Amino acid sequence: MEKSGVKEFLKRKNVTLTVRTYLIDALGAMAFGLFASLLIGTIFGTLGQQLNVSMFNVIADYAKSATGAALGVAIAHSLHSPPLVLFSAATAGVAGNALGGPIGAFAATVVAAELGKIVSKETRLDILVTPGVTIISGVLIAKFIGPGVAGFMNWFGSIVKTSTELQPFFMGILVSALIGIALTLPISSAAICIALSLDGLAGGAATAGCCAQMIGFAVLSFRENGVGGLMAQGLGTSMLQMGNIVKNPKVWIPPTLASMITGPIATMVFQLKNIPAGSGMGTCGLVGPIGVFTAMGNSLNTWLGILFICFLLPAVLSLFFGEILRKAGWIKFGDLKLDLK
Repeated sequence: MEKSGVKEFLKRKNVTLTVRTYLIDALGAMAFGLFASLLIGTIFGTLGQQLNVSMFNVIADYAKSATGAALGVAIAHSLHSPPLVLFSAATAGVAGNALGGPIGAFAATVVAAELGKIVSKETRLDILVTPGVTIISGVLIAKFIGPGVAGFMNWFGSIVKTSTELQPFFMGILVSALIGIALTLPISSAAICIALSLDGLAGGAATAGCCAQMIGFAVLSFRENGVGGLMAQGLGTSMLQMGNIVKNPKVWIPPTLASMITGPIATMVFQLKNIPAGSGMGTCGLVGPIGVFTAMGNSLNTWLGILFICFLLPAVLSLFFGEILRKAGWIKFGDLKLDLK
């Protein structure tokens, strides 16, 4: 088949080989899959333990057990898979997650979904061929690359965590700033933290960075967006500001500087810790603070850490740096305006 013919065939099959397709759309969908299973399960598990409600623990167990399937379906859906491919992708996700964690599920599902789309409706035995190709390819990818992926992610994650323990000041700055930036970018900071098993002090630093971005942008843009913008960014996502960041990158300075201050405070003053499922979520749905509570338990230090690192310091610091930039003319009124209609 000629090159032009291959392009036309892939276009007809809706197979788009671009960075945006896989590293933005599919990875973003992966975060939704995690939220709909592992993250919500973690929340119910924490509620069950603290409130002594056994039903919440049961819900948590079922939700967490569905992680692989949720990842597979979410990723396949983002790739615009037809029904047979979409449903079969659940198996690819389960196999990938079991053998390689979330990144293993990502790799297995992407390959399985794309191959499934290619063979979809190409034969009279579509009911057998499409799910067969999708499932077999997904399981094979999971089996052959999953353990390696899991090993690398665990190794890299352990380096980050060990480095944070040894150098809490500098790594507190670095982890907080980088994970916070990742949260605002159209990629998944939650997926990154879960894939790296980022917990302990490193998880606390990541939490500081994510909260600085969300709460920072929420209060920084309050005069333009009001209460609606405050809630949308403070409890939703700072990713809403990406369009404004592209127009004027300087608006990103205040929350990023705030994260570079709250990160080492989190690691050195409060010894803030989090679980992987909460470290990359910030204040989205209050998952980050709930994760801190899960990791550290019910104590005065826990509540003070949550109050100052997740809410007060990001708000105060972002407003402080924001006012400096506004007076300098780097940020003008309307630069942070969101279309919330």
